[in-house]
Amino acid sequence: MPRIAEGTKTRARDLRRKMTDAERALWKHLRAHRLEGWPFRRQHPIPPYVVDFASVEARLVIEVDGGRHAASQADAERDAFLSAQGWQVLRFWNNDVLANPDGVLTQLLETLAARKWPPP
Repeated sequence: MPRIAEGTKTRARDLRRKMTDAERALWKHLRAHRLEGWPFRRQHPIPPYVVDFASVEARLVIEVDGGRHAASQADAERDAFLSAQGWQVLRFWNNDVLANPDGVLTQLLETLAARKWPPP
């Protein structure tokens, strides 16, 4: 694994302190192996990026986005980079996480089931 630059570590720590309402709501379901035993990290560095949530074991990235990310070329490039590194990227809109958390969690569990790594 490549060494993580100190600036990236600092940015990840700062993002953990400034999570959005939607990120905070999803984190309540992901933290402490609450999602059927799957381990997740929040604001996890995958150089040169910091992703919202990651299950390292499942190689799954979860991004929770607001409207400014609609049709974002930067997001498409980031997703392509992460995919090339073996990560699967799921994106959810803030309003979906807040208004339909059960639907988001169901989709997450279906994706995790297909990743072929059993939870502990």
